[in-house]
Amino acid sequence: MAEPAYADIRWEDKAPPEAMPQVPPTEDELPCDDGEPLETQRHKWQMDILIDAMDLWLAERGEGYTNGNMFVYFSLEQTRGRYFRGPDVFVVLGVPRGERKSWVVWEQGKAPDVVIELLSESTAAVDKGEKMQVYQDVMRVPEYFWMDPFNPEDRAGFRLIEGIYQPIERGQRGALVSRRLGLTLVLWSGAYRGIAGTWLRWATPEGDLLPTDAEAAHRLADLETTRADAAEQRADAAVQRAGEAERRADEELRRANAERARAERAEAELARLRNL
Repeated sequence: MAEPAYADIRWEDKAPPEAMPQVPPTEDELPCDDGEPLETQRHKWQMDILIDAMDLWLAERGEGYTNGNMFVYFSLEQTRGRYFRGPDVFVVLGVPRGERKSWVVWEQGKAPDVVIELLSESTAAVDKGEKMQVYQDVMRVPEYFWMDPFNPEDRAGFRLIEGIYQPIERGQRGALVSRRLGLTLVLWSGAYRGIAGTWLRWATPEGDLLPTDAEAAHRLADLETTRADAAEQRADAAVQRAGEAERRADEELRRANAERARAERAEAELARLRNL
């Protein structure tokens, strides 16, 4: 793809250039809200399920950042012209965790490693064309994926090889492999936040889904319940063993008393016979 002309990239042009601060602006000086909501609840939930699980995965590693529908500033020319890129989902490896108002490449030191766009009728052409060109030629995003939440089969992945996006072939069960993350993107049918559907999820190469916070909490609660049940079973078993030991002790005592009684009777009989 040819190098894009910034004058032609005005997807989210919101204010005149003179409103911008002196360059190079910082995260605190750059706008972080365009006032436009996502198109549908399905798009919002799809974005959240990806970000939620990815953030938990990154937290376990102690580094990395993920977010979505957030401004990504990648050039000073972009700030002067107010040409904002707002990926639906993006992941950045090798950076400290923590809150950001927007992702400013020259402040953070790198562009995203992975970008995912969620298609709709109004954005599909841009996501598959102009945005893809910017991610490839300007931001140099190593891996780019797209998916239509209402038509999950319309999904694809691309890997940057020698400066050009090459298609990623689907693997088992239609999985798209992210070499950058060592994970896969798979389709999962189920209910998320009360909406039943087919969702794009992060998974391990073995096919295990990365849990969301709610799923992780549920799994932890199940684990704690299992541990509590096991502890209760062990306690019951200990009580049973103690009861059995007590019964054996009582039986031994009864046998000992019976033996003593027999011995006393035998001794008494022997004494009677001697006195005859």
